[in-house]
Amino acid sequence: MTEVLAIIPARGGSKGIPRKNILDFSGHPLLTYSIAAGLNAKSINRVIVSTDDMEIAEIARCYGAEIPFLRPAQYAQDNTPDLPVFVHALQWLIRHEDYRPDVVVHLRPTSPLRRVKQIDASVQLLLDHPKADSVRTVITPSQNPFKMWTIQANGFLKPLIKTKRQEAYNLPRQALPKVFWQTGYMDAIRTSTILEKHSMTGNRILPLVLNPSDWIDIDTPDDWQKAENLLLSGKITFSKLGFKL
Repeated sequence: MTEVLAIIPARGGSKGIPRKNILDFSGHPLLTYSIAAGLNAKSINRVIVSTDDMEIAEIARCYGAEIPFLRPAQYAQDNTPDLPVFVHALQWLIRHEDYRPDVVVHLRPTSPLRRVKQIDASVQLLLDHPKADSVRTVITPSQNPFKMWTIQANGFLKPLIKTKRQEAYNLPRQALPKVFWQTGYMDAIRTSTILEKHSMTGNRILPLVLNPSDWIDIDTPDDWQKAENLLLSGKITFSKLGFKL
């Protein structure tokens, strides 16, 4: 049987929206939506929260997540990337519980309106492709990077992407390569990718393509209000998400 672990990283020192992981989001702390989604996913065996914060830990535990450890402060800084957080969690579980899952699902608290069926789809996609290192959710973006620019020190524009196509930035959108934007909605990753390849993705990454309307990420107060309004208005329901709180 494949062992699948969901890890929800939730440090206490968020800056854009202070304490956002435990602020009330339509009646429940923001973090708890990701916990509920993980607990209701058929593919997931365990849901743990990696946090450095006692208050976050207590709330997460009350909503059914496991808190086997508190994350050391060195892995909870503003500039801490995901990899050391996940390495710490996995190594702790191996050392203290002799537990090593086959797959890790990364659930970010900033995507509270995540559909359970898409969690299961990402895990199944990874399991169906043994040579894949990970699955990453993507959407078709509203803008194409072939039409993006940087401004040089001399003040002139320079195309962001170099290409053999002459003046690709002047081509119609339909003539440009189809591109995808990584959402951070969820990732399914083999444990070996994290611990042995020292990567959160590896180099063999499969896409789970989402409808852009399904992707909601909370980074600013405006994002928060828009996401909360979707629930309050009934445009998104718990029935559609696949879990209740």
